[in-house]
Amino acid sequence: MRVACGFDHAGVPLDEAVLGAIRDAGHEPVTIGCWDDYPDTALAVCRAVLGGDAARGIVVCGSGAGVAVAASKIPGIRATVAHDAYTAAQCMAHDDCNVIALGARVIGPAIAAACAAAFVGTDFSGEERHVRRLGKVQQMESRGLDAPLDDPLDDREAG
Repeated sequence: MRVACGFDHAGVPLDEAVLGAIRDAGHEPVTIGCWDDYPDTALAVCRAVLGGDAARGIVVCGSGAGVAVAASKIPGIRATVAHDAYTAAQCMAHDDCNVIALGARVIGPAIAAACAAAFVGTDFSGEERHVRRLGKVQQMESRGLDAPLDDPLDDREAG
C-alpha cells in the first residue's frame, strides 16, 4: 500500500520514524513534502489520497490537531489525531479513517512509529454497525446540519 506522508515545519522531527515504520510494515511511504503551514501539508496529503496516488495518509505537525482539523475539512477525508497505537488501529478498523495526524511535540519517534505501523497494519472491519455509522457520517458531510440521521436510539447497543 502507498501511504502519503506530509510534515509541517514542526512535524519534521518525526519524518524518519514514520517513513521507516511504513517501510518496515511492508508498505511504500510517499513523501509529499514539508511546508511551513499545516493547512498546506494536510491539503497535499489529502490530494494524494483522494487522487488515488496513495491509499492512506499520515500528516504531522506540532500537536497533530492543526493538520487533523485541516484534513477533516476536505470532503471524503476522515482524519483524526492518533497519539497511541490503539487509536491508530481503532480509527481504521471502526471508522475507516484514511488519514491520521501525529504531533511531533506530543509524541516521540518510537510512539510515532508504533502509530504509523498500527494504522497501515489495520483494515476496516466492515461490520454492519460500523458501516451504518459511517453512513451517518457521510450524510453529515454531504448535508451538514440538515443531515437526516437514522433513529439515534438504534445506536444504544454496546460497542
